[in-house]
Amino acid sequence: MMNILSWNVNGIRAVSGKGFFDWLKIQSADVVCLQETKAKPVQLTKEFFEATDSSGLVYKTVFASAARPGYSGVAIYSRKDPLATRLLGIDEFDGEGRYLEADFGPLVVVSAYYPNSQDAGARIDYKLRFCEAVLARADVLVKQKRQILICGDYNIAHTPIDLSHPKANEANPGYLPQEREFMTRFLAAGYVDTFREAHKDEPKHYSWWSYRMRAREKNVGWRLDYHCVNEALRPAIAATGIQSEVMGSDHCPVSISLDL
Repeated sequence: MMNILSWNVNGIRAVSGKGFFDWLKIQSADVVCLQETKAKPVQLTKEFFEATDSSGLVYKTVFASAARPGYSGVAIYSRKDPLATRLLGIDEFDGEGRYLEADFGPLVVVSAYYPNSQDAGARIDYKLRFCEAVLARADVLVKQKRQILICGDYNIAHTPIDLSHPKANEANPGYLPQEREFMTRFLAAGYVDTFREAHKDEPKHYSWWSYRMRAREKNVGWRLDYHCVNEALRPAIAATGIQSEVMGSDHCPVSISLDL
């Protein structure tokens, strides 16, 4: 069994002071994908590179940081060294630290931080280009007979069940028609939203809450964080979860177990 977690930490330095390393140790996951790390490796102290699981094993760490300080960025912590790691290979996305791919032999794991389309869709074109680029890369891997898991903050609530007030948010970033249409097309292209696969009609499962109006306390949220796999990996899905009780960020971790 391979246990994999994903979490938009909204600043890895900030979350480190809110129990992140204790959480990481308790999870003892095989792979942990992080988004919105907001730091370059040179800005981090040794504790970020010496984090351990419950057995004392030191996690291997790989970062893909944004050129702009304190912005975006993704990382992967893993028990085993990846055979290789790769960026997306497109400057406009790699410059913002949006994609990191780790090759674990039978499985390629991606930590991806999809752009926010912003108010009035100011960045919707950029976001959709990123979405298409990730899909194109995933298709290449599938054609190579690889199994792929795309973890991350997609910044998209796909259907009305994925957010608290869908009607009121139809013109808001994360629920724009173009974003939802892409997600529908992405899944139709041969990819599986693993959490929704296991919890088809269950409402009120969210992974992000606004800091305003006691939204988290009231569970007024959005499901923006996903583990998506290629169709051939569907039979390996053993369990999925959302750790809504874990604090430290405006997002919470999401989990998947794969029987490989």
